Amino acid sequence: MNDSRSGLAMGAGAYLCWGLFPLYWPLLDPASSLEALAHRIVWSLVFVGLLLTVTHRWDAFRAIWRDRRRVGFLGLASVVIAVNWGAFIYGVTNDKVIETSLGYFINPLVTVLLGVFVLQETLRRAQWVAVVIGAVAVVILTVDYGRLPYVALTVAFSFATYGFLKKKAQLGAVEALGVETVLLTPVALAYLGVLEANGTLSFGHEGLPNALLLAGTGIITAIPLLLFGGAATRLRLTSIGLLQYLAPVLQFIFGLLLFQEAMTTPRWIGFVLVWFALVIFTVDVFRGRHRAPQTDEPMSVSPAECDVPVVVRAEARPEVSGREPALPSG
Repeated sequence: MNDSRSGLAMGAGAYLCWGLFPLYWPLLDPASSLEALAHRIVWSLVFVGLLLTVTHRWDAFRAIWRDRRRVGFLGLASVVIAVNWGAFIYGVTNDKVIETSLGYFINPLVTVLLGVFVLQETLRRAQWVAVVIGAVAVVILTVDYGRLPYVALTVAFSFATYGFLKKKAQLGAVEALGVETVLLTPVALAYLGVLEANGTLSFGHEGLPNALLLAGTGIITAIPLLLFGGAATRLRLTSIGLLQYLAPVLQFIFGLLLFQEAMTTPRWIGFVLVWFALVIFTVDVFRGRHRAPQTDEPMSVSPAECDVPVVVRAEARPEVSGREPALPSG
């Protein structure tokens, strides 16, 4: 099936939203990164509750709680996505926007490694080359930073792990996000209560615009999720795989031009190597899809409820498994 215009518009809209996120989170100042994260969890639950009502999916939501295995996967996923969200918010509010974008650039390579070591998948030679080049890039960046690029690595590994867990849960996006936020909300509310008791809570004490922006974190979490949900049913897998790079490219540009973060020569070398690895990886995915059996059916997958794009995951060799690359989503 050819990509529809509406699907491309929805997909581009989702990734544009994720790419523009670095412009939103600094507006929450003076709220700390952890307070912003807590509000995102709480207000996401409110917004998802409205979505479940509008879409009449409360029965599907309640049914999840009767499956302990899925609840277990979603419990782990909720912790991992909280780490991902927290690392992202910390990065874009502490002059590490470029490093944050690096996390999403290397995420496909991390996802490949997860497939190898956890799912016992076999990589083609080109995929191994891409992974090795990516690893060399991380070493170069570590030497230049004088430390591990911990924000990038946290973002990449948490997102890859989240995708793996959501793949295991195999649930719709809205109801799964509802379970995750239900599990996280008591902790988030407790933390906000501690801030209020200590007199350091921003919400309600820094004016109406600040309160509205903090409450808006739930909406901006759901909007790209819904756009991606529409795109996923209208676009080919390879189209989604290419659109995913739109978000980190925008983040990198914002960090470089708007936030004027430093890019030394070794950092340029590291990023160029990462981009080169992604070119090799993406071309190999296209070739693998071309060799695999083709289908005219649209994808029937759900997006991961993240800040950022889902990625094409390397599967086993087509001649061994016969499967196409899959999206790490629920």
